[in-house]
Amino acid sequence: MGQTVLSLLRGPLGFSSAQIRRMKISGGILLDGAPVYVAQRVQAGQALLCRLPPEQSSPHIQPTPGPVDIRYEDEDLLILEKPAGAPVHPSQGHFTDSLANFLAYEMERRGQPFVFRAANRLDRNTSGLLVVAKSGHVHSLLAAQLHSGQFHREYLALTCGAPQPAQGTIDAPILDIPGQLKRVVAPEGAPARTHYQVLSRRGPYCLLRLWLETGRTHQIRVHLAHVGCPLAGDFLYGTELPGVLSGHALHSARICLRQPITGRLIEIESPLRPEMARLLEDAR
Repeated sequence: MGQTVLSLLRGPLGFSSAQIRRMKISGGILLDGAPVYVAQRVQAGQALLCRLPPEQSSPHIQPTPGPVDIRYEDEDLLILEKPAGAPVHPSQGHFTDSLANFLAYEMERRGQPFVFRAANRLDRNTSGLLVVAKSGHVHSLLAAQLHSGQFHREYLALTCGAPQPAQGTIDAPILDIPGQLKRVVAPEGAPARTHYQVLSRRGPYCLLRLWLETGRTHQIRVHLAHVGCPLAGDFLYGTELPGVLSGHALHSARICLRQPITGRLIEIESPLRPEMARLLEDAR
């Protein structure tokens, strides 16, 4: 006997209970072209078609014309190049100049309804690659990859000083203190592991390649400051470099993931942002 429609929807297809309910109401679950009860069993060779009802554009994000650098796009997701200093989501003082506003405008120009769903997080002053899902279903599948370690992210960072040894892992729990922006390393914090490799040293600066095993807020910034090598230009965990560096010297340089619907491997790289490269080159 084959699996039930419901077990396929919840298991290998990865739909949530809420999404399944929406498809049932809209008649979006078809077996060999005909509506089907989710308790029915599916036999080998049968075609199961699942169609979520169309989404409406988010009313909370105002479409605003602005730069959108799309590095990769397919039917289910986009990968954007985020500049340093650009907020990802609208926030106090940035209601119309975030990446979400600019992408909402681009989708409106195309005539496509859109809800902004970033699959990985980048601080406002972190530059580089950001993955955005085009639907709630794809976003949930990407989130599952992220939590399983299949969504691989690598960063390039300029630090003040070099960690010892030249390659290793910072394994230190991070505590979020309510009401405070700054995070701290503390025994009662959430587990956090950052892997690093020293690529080069020049003057007071060190270029690191980093990849994450967990994804805590400010993880790289907290961990590097914890080992005595804060990010260059980090106003919160190190020292700002006004006129030299916009924000802190952290760049999302490589993303490797499985396209959650087709299973195709997607690998995108982004070179070190120019001002970080100049800071390293000019160091004495």
